[in-house]
Amino acid sequence: MSQAKSTSAPALSPQFCFNERLLRDFLLLSRSTIDDSITQNLNALVTPARDGFDPSSTSARQIDSKTGSTVNPTACQSFTDNVLFPSWQMRSDVLNYCAGVATSPDPEDPDLILRETESARDRERVVNERLDPYSGRFFPREARTESLATVVRNQRSVEEIIRARTWSMVTERCGGSTSNWEEALNNWRERKQQ
Repeated sequence: MSQAKSTSAPALSPQFCFNERLLRDFLLLSRSTIDDSITQNLNALVTPARDGFDPSSTSARQIDSKTGSTVNPTACQSFTDNVLFPSWQMRSDVLNYCAGVATSPDPEDPDLILRETESARDRERVVNERLDPYSGRFFPREARTESLATVVRNQRSVEEIIRARTWSMVTERCGGSTSNWEEALNNWRERKQQ
């Protein structure tokens, strides 16, 4: 039985976070490897010929989707503990780190001087909206920390949706867990700490 493998953790640095394309690509790759292909990952846990091949199983089309769809609980536990939750934790770690970068001062911001100059020019402008109704408009450049904060906030929302969808598939196929994904992930974190 070959299990899916999560993507490896990136080297965390402010440069990684400020490269929004790289950050998004990492999250996209991690999600596509585990969460987007959750059905295939769970199907890979099923051992179809466990009891030997039954020729009568091919005589009629199986319409009931529940027939044989439950995965061995041990295989499910192994998948969630060794693949799914570590993948989620890694993405949480990356998003938490980048959120910290987004809320920290950024002395190396390449646009800092340009923004300060634009802001000073804006304060000196004479605005006469009667002559030019558009003269009052000023759209200051966004600091890269603000842009990063927006990306992190959006990606956390995406994570919530994806994890809820993935967890519903896992509980459906592996036997109904009464906990939601947050409780299950927190329980895994506690077990891991012991």
